[in-house]
Amino acid sequence: MNNTILFVTHRKKQCGVYEFGINTYNAIKTSAKYKFIHVECESLNELKAAVSGHTPGVIIYNYHPSVMPWLCTKVSKGLYRNNISSVSAIQVGIIHEVTQEVADTATDYMNHFVLGGSSKKLNSLFNFYIASDPTLLLKNPFVYKTGRLIPEYTKPAVHPEIMTIGSFGFATPNKGFEYLVEKVKSEFDQAVIRLNMPFATYGDADGANAKKVAEHCRQMLNGTKIKLEISHEFLNNEQVLDFLAGNSMNVFMYQEKSGRGISSAVDFALAVKKPIALSDCPMFRHVLKSNPEVCCDKDSLKNIFSRGFQPLEKTIAGWDAANLKWEFERIVHSIIINKTNFFEAPKLGIKRTIQAKINKILTKPGRAFTWLGNTKAATDDNLNRDEKASYHPLMLSETDGFNRILDDKARALYAPAINKLIEFAPATMAKKIAEANVQQAFIFDTVYRHLKNYSNPKLLCVGSYEDTASMGLQKLGYTVEEIDPMINYFLQDYITKPTTLKNTYDIVFSTSVIEHDPDDKSFLECIEQLLAPGGLAVITCDYKDGWKPGQPKPEVDARFYTKNDMEQRMLSYIPQCELVDKGEWDCPKPDFYYLGKYNYTFATFTVRKKK
Repeated sequence: MNNTILFVTHRKKQCGVYEFGINTYNAIKTSAKYKFIHVECESLNELKAAVSGHTPGVIIYNYHPSVMPWLCTKVSKGLYRNNISSVSAIQVGIIHEVTQEVADTATDYMNHFVLGGSSKKLNSLFNFYIASDPTLLLKNPFVYKTGRLIPEYTKPAVHPEIMTIGSFGFATPNKGFEYLVEKVKSEFDQAVIRLNMPFATYGDADGANAKKVAEHCRQMLNGTKIKLEISHEFLNNEQVLDFLAGNSMNVFMYQEKSGRGISSAVDFALAVKKPIALSDCPMFRHVLKSNPEVCCDKDSLKNIFSRGFQPLEKTIAGWDAANLKWEFERIVHSIIINKTNFFEAPKLGIKRTIQAKINKILTKPGRAFTWLGNTKAATDDNLNRDEKASYHPLMLSETDGFNRILDDKARALYAPAINKLIEFAPATMAKKIAEANVQQAFIFDTVYRHLKNYSNPKLLCVGSYEDTASMGLQKLGYTVEEIDPMINYFLQDYITKPTTLKNTYDIVFSTSVIEHDPDDKSFLECIEQLLAPGGLAVITCDYKDGWKPGQPKPEVDARFYTKNDMEQRMLSYIPQCELVDKGEWDCPKPDFYYLGKYNYTFATFTVRKKK
């Protein structure tokens, strides 16, 4: 395997895209798994020379059409392929202006061949894509995502005597500097506004627009005691951080409402950990859901400032250089594996739909599987804590154990929990298969009733995409860490993340996920490693006793579970864990029908890690 990775940027200019690229490269260049090499290219000939000199296995482009206009489909495809069976470097593009729609529709060059399409329809620059947008749902197998890169800043905090509000960025349309000035003017009789508006190489090279905006801001403050300080110097990373750290708070009031990528300016503001206020702009979507909110369209600057940086602490956890390097290493590894599968498919005469690729080519469970009727991302459910929300665990009898079959009898028993989840998350529950909701209800009730056994319990939901048990616990005020291949990681990836702390989780729960994992041994081993001594794992799965490989099952399932699996095989993988009670998994007449042709039931597997 060729471990040389070419990281291509344009030549250095006063440009946010360049700064993003070089900061990313500096974070990943220390990788011990791959040799990342940075090259600056302004033409096809320069790219050819770089490729000839380094013969990379993968090329990652820090791409934006405004900075690499010479890179087009013909160039990126024709440079490395003479025909379908002759493939050199894998082409990977970093998407800057990414939205969910852009990510969902990004296509692969090979897609047209795999699906039998015409080469005349080629419209994609790259084989795979990387987006630095933590909010994306990973529904497209050709698109990967990372967290943000928050620069490290260790200098002592500066606290100005007079309220000082800062902001920076190129004075491109919709940056909202005037709105910021108006907001400060409406709330403060005396304050200092500090703005850094450098001239942009692309779009405002002579600084005409920056000067125009600056003059307008000055005129707005005539006759007030608010002092305005404006600079047009292009600051390097350290200077930007010092500038932001010197303010009482930093405010960004972009007015952009159309589909755009995430703003990198906020990354620098997050680094200095001063209070941040943001407009309700999609470019801030990765931080706007903090609790309490930091949106100055909904609250005053004074209130946001009074809460300090605390609302954003959880949001930025893991957005550092070490984790970004880990993200790129696992993405490159996955890309190399998937490239082999994608490029071998045409030779074998295989034609697959995108969904089939997701389910069959990827080495982990299908990303798009869910118990929902559809996988639409948006819901009307609000996961913020509800002070009025409450729940009382069910009254269970001595025969109602935690290792059992979830059949019609269980559905009747857990009906109150199902109804509570409908109350907490009505939009999501409405999209689920009603007969399968007993699993979520069991998980929700079982986790909740055991919370009293732990002080400040640390919870992890495995397979959290629209998991209503997790939603219900959050409505009750509990913090739940969530992982899911649709929103961030597979469990086997998460266990290797630099910031993952093993032996620390009090409860790990997972609803109907394990049967989709081709490697349930590693799935269980990961859970055992994550659990703290005395910690609880609560799992549900698709169950049909007596089932054997090769017999009918839903395509999305890797297997059905049997009584022997529950009593012996699964426990053999996790010797540090034991069943919390005797299993009752007899089910001669399964009562669940999926797609009208698969007859099975659901079962629970609840274990505790030995102390």
